[in-house]
Amino acid sequence: MSNAKAERHPVLTRHAEAETCSDPSSVMTLLADSDSFTSYRSTFAEGAVGAPAHFHTRASELFFVISGALQVLVGEEITVLEAGDFLAVPPHTTHAFAAAPDREADVLFVFTPGMGRFDYLRLLGRVMRGEADAKEISASAERYDNHYVDSPVWQAALKLLA
Repeated sequence: MSNAKAERHPVLTRHAEAETCSDPSSVMTLLADSDSFTSYRSTFAEGAVGAPAHFHTRASELFFVISGALQVLVGEEITVLEAGDFLAVPPHTTHAFAAAPDREADVLFVFTPGMGRFDYLRLLGRVMRGEADAKEISASAERYDNHYVDSPVWQAALKLLA
């Protein structure tokens, strides 16, 4: 039921049945991927970078920190989200995220609308593991509504994490 495309039916994903994608510093648990929304949970090791600076033209991205702390860029501002914090990033807003310095993070992500993003998340895992070329991510920008941008603010923050 987790990949149901029908908009008027409940979506249930059992933990034991959820697909996971992992790389050396994080594990993504794919929860639901419908036309209305995509949801996944990511656990980040200390020092793990989640996503470089990017924006979406059609989707809002929602973050809920389950435990630990997540450092995020929103526009030109960097903040740390702690356990229990929620953030909604509207379309056309540059954002990025990583585990906060010296912290792990467990985060629930939701995109609305969904746009079939599980294939994108799988691609990210393959790139992080060295099984796919990063050029495939650039080539998929329009399809998955992920548009990467240069952010000197985020680059400076990442140097502090290293």
